[in-house]
Amino acid sequence: MSYRLSRFASLVLGSALSVTTLFGAGELDKVMKERGLTQADLLAAAKTYTPSGGRDKYIVFSSGGQSGQIMVYGVPSMRILKYIGVFTPEPWQGWGYDDDTKKILAQGNIRGKQITWGDTHHPALSETAGKYDGKWLVINDKANPRLAVIDLADFVTKQIVVNPVFKSDHGGAFFTPNSEYILEACQYAAPFDNNYHPIEEYKETYRGGVTVWKFDHEKGKIIPEESFTIEMPPYMQDLSDSGKAASNGWGFTNSFNSEMYTGGIEKGLPPFEAGMSRNDTDFLHMYNWKKLAELAKDDKNVKIINGHRVIPMNVAIKNDALFLIPEPKSPHGVDVSPDGKSIVVCGKLDTHATVYDFDKLMKAIKNKDYVGKDPYGIPILDLKKTMHCQAELGLGPLHNQYGKNWKDGEIYTSLYVDSQVVKWNYKTCKVEDRQNVNYNIGHLCGMEGKSADPQGDYIIALNKLAIDRFNEIGPLHPQNHQLIDIRGKKMQLLYDMPVPLGEPHQAVAIRASKLHTHVRYKMGTNAFTGEVHEGKTLAGQEKIVRKGNHVYVYGTVVRSHINPERVTVNKGDIVTFYLTNLERAQDETHGFTVDNYNIHTSLEPGKTVAATFKADMEGVFPYYCTEFCSALHLEMMGYLMVKDPNKKYTAAKKLKMAAMSPEQLKKEYEQTVAVNNATDKVIQSVVKFLKDNHYEKYPTVKALVVDALDQYGKIAEQKKKSDAAVKAGDLEKAILFENMIWQYMVKTADVGIRAKDLLVKKVAKPMSEAAKRGETAYLEGGCNGCHVIGKVSSGPDLTGVLQRHENGEQWVAEWIMHPEKMYENDYIKSMINYFNLKMPNQGMTEQQTKDIIEYLKWIDENANLF
Repeated sequence: MSYRLSRFASLVLGSALSVTTLFGAGELDKVMKERGLTQADLLAAAKTYTPSGGRDKYIVFSSGGQSGQIMVYGVPSMRILKYIGVFTPEPWQGWGYDDDTKKILAQGNIRGKQITWGDTHHPALSETAGKYDGKWLVINDKANPRLAVIDLADFVTKQIVVNPVFKSDHGGAFFTPNSEYILEACQYAAPFDNNYHPIEEYKETYRGGVTVWKFDHEKGKIIPEESFTIEMPPYMQDLSDSGKAASNGWGFTNSFNSEMYTGGIEKGLPPFEAGMSRNDTDFLHMYNWKKLAELAKDDKNVKIINGHRVIPMNVAIKNDALFLIPEPKSPHGVDVSPDGKSIVVCGKLDTHATVYDFDKLMKAIKNKDYVGKDPYGIPILDLKKTMHCQAELGLGPLHNQYGKNWKDGEIYTSLYVDSQVVKWNYKTCKVEDRQNVNYNIGHLCGMEGKSADPQGDYIIALNKLAIDRFNEIGPLHPQNHQLIDIRGKKMQLLYDMPVPLGEPHQAVAIRASKLHTHVRYKMGTNAFTGEVHEGKTLAGQEKIVRKGNHVYVYGTVVRSHINPERVTVNKGDIVTFYLTNLERAQDETHGFTVDNYNIHTSLEPGKTVAATFKADMEGVFPYYCTEFCSALHLEMMGYLMVKDPNKKYTAAKKLKMAAMSPEQLKKEYEQTVAVNNATDKVIQSVVKFLKDNHYEKYPTVKALVVDALDQYGKIAEQKKKSDAAVKAGDLEKAILFENMIWQYMVKTADVGIRAKDLLVKKVAKPMSEAAKRGETAYLEGGCNGCHVIGKVSSGPDLTGVLQRHENGEQWVAEWIMHPEKMYENDYIKSMINYFNLKMPNQGMTEQQTKDIIEYLKWIDENANLF
């Protein structure tokens, strides 16, 4: 291997170790040759690779386009973490298949019509002082003008609000700096009322606008009755941004079709695309939302349309709260700088980005320095007098993200036609770098790149086309999100991520450290209200209640049973299952469905849900847990039996089965009790270890212990039932209760051992770097497949192995590197005969072997913990 490659690999891996030492001679060269990798590929891989159990620095929320959902992934790993159900059903989470989620989706009905799809476009994170605070996420639906609010405590949609006057919206959602309001701009102009108006009345009755939604930042709720819409001309308003710092209180919304062209290709007229791009410039709308919010409170300043408050253009104009500024042709993005002093706009049909100076804008407004008014009387500011500069960027500039050094002018822009990301300086208007992407980039996602606190590090290119990037999968290709490293002087493309979920438009990224999510709900919680669910049911409270033709099933789910397990109803009954997940252990989610009845729900720990349906089919229908949750997952089921009350059923003859003899029952009972007693001893040893090492000092460990003790506390009641059955002479029933005891013990041990393993890491002496590498080599080499530290397993316990032989370290090193040479050694022969296994040569290098020995030394130093 060349020196250059060895040096490169050392840099990639952050270690002075040679490639030969780490991988074995020529191993990396071999992999590179087989896969056609370059040194640049290795560096990119090292920058994105996240080891098992590792965490990402940033979390990205990407619109799901025509899926109507949101996709969540990590950066730099680009690993998809979750899909959030928003405007459309999402089966895995039961989104749209149980009562509570149906209610949320029903909030998005338009004029009484159920909408079963959405086109999510622009997500926005809630802000405090212009910085992302990690509390709420809002996204719009372009096709059906709606906004949805997602709670970032559990990543669940909690509210959907329909715009009462728009017929489409592209420019949403955009928070004001302290999340007091959300800006949502109209897209295609249409009458605000719900009546028919001929296209010939376009200029008179068709309108655009921006809805300013009042937002309760504490509760995460949009308040429609305190919201209003600013009437605007039918210029096809597009994207927006709220001013911040110096420009706080103002909003900026660009537009296209200042021509107010109305098409007519079917009548021989030029198409929309020709008529809408005739003018040299379009209009950027500038409005004082803070002043307009006060004006909207007075009835004399508004019109009520569809029950919604609308501020007419003349009121906004009269109060110096609405202005127009010429902007590049067919613009698509408007982005306010972190200090609020600059506004950058790009035009798809112009090669320039224009930087407006907020101070110049305010000076022109103060001096009423207008170049004229539009047909609706809105003052038009002078482009040349209000701009700072224009930058020649390339073909098809669209969207902007600010870099970490924004104070010095660092900004990034997507070029759709050129398929590039360009780095430039919005203060000097000089281009500094270009990065090709694949292909036809739309939006950019910076790391908090549109907040008051951009982090830099990475830019993500949201590309519309993939073409030759991935395996062929038919005519419909995925989108392509490409991760770009911007930490150096030159940008570096690191990773291609296919996105097979609609057409993502915009994405926002936030530091993972700002997100503080629930790992479980408070027992019996309704996830959508945060209050106690009306159907909350605890262990022992399970029941079936009939009220007329409505049957209520109050049930519980816990590894590995659903209680009750048999429910009989009449055909035609309305059935409501109230189910509470009694688990307290993290990540023990259950699902629930009744076969053939099209209901499904997801039950996270502590959560209560309701699922209502009409039992309109006669028959027997299994219900079961849909989430693989335990070794007895398949047994976690029950039966819904629907009988026709007008039918007379004849019972089938019972099948007589051979029963176990009393002696056999007694033997099985005694064996089951013995297993339980042995399991309990293991549990008690774990409990002693936890107590001896003061587990209560470590919150994460303590939470696991509480979960374990919660399971263990259920055993006493089962033991009473077992003893009572024995006393009554019913050993068969006693065996069943003893098996239930074993189930609780297994659950207790599972969580308890997890707690112990975590506690060991916290109380043990710190590992040296060599020992850490040794642990990695030990695990990756598969040593733990036969050796369990602290106990004999498929191979001997390795605790103290270095002291078992003269010159122990040398002996162990020889054994690891060349085991086949020692198979005839008397000691080794006895081990092979005892375990009926030979240790294979795992191909460990000399350096890995030295590191493993350091790991074994660390084990010996902490032997009392294993």
